[in-house]
Amino acid sequence: MRDRDQILNSLERVYRSAFQAAEAREDGAAMEKLDLGYQRDQVHLEVLLDIRDLLLATPEEPSAEEKVGGLLDTAQKIKNLTRLR
Repeated sequence: MRDRDQILNSLERVYRSAFQAAEAREDGAAMEKLDLGYQRDQVHLEVLLDIRDLLLATPEEPSAEEKVGGLLDTAQKIKNLTRLR
């Protein structure tokens, strides 16, 4: 599985390449759109990576009660993470 930094660096490389091409064309509108798109996609990816981290963080061999409680706790964490404030 790819780590957080590798994923975010890949996103940055893609946007940086497109941004440099728009800059070479002196296309200010495209540069502005790419900048906003990069920020939006970075936030989306960070939320998805946080959810992935929450789902992967499981204790070793939990009991049946702990499994249910752990699942409910994870669902609550995801709900809290995705709630718009």
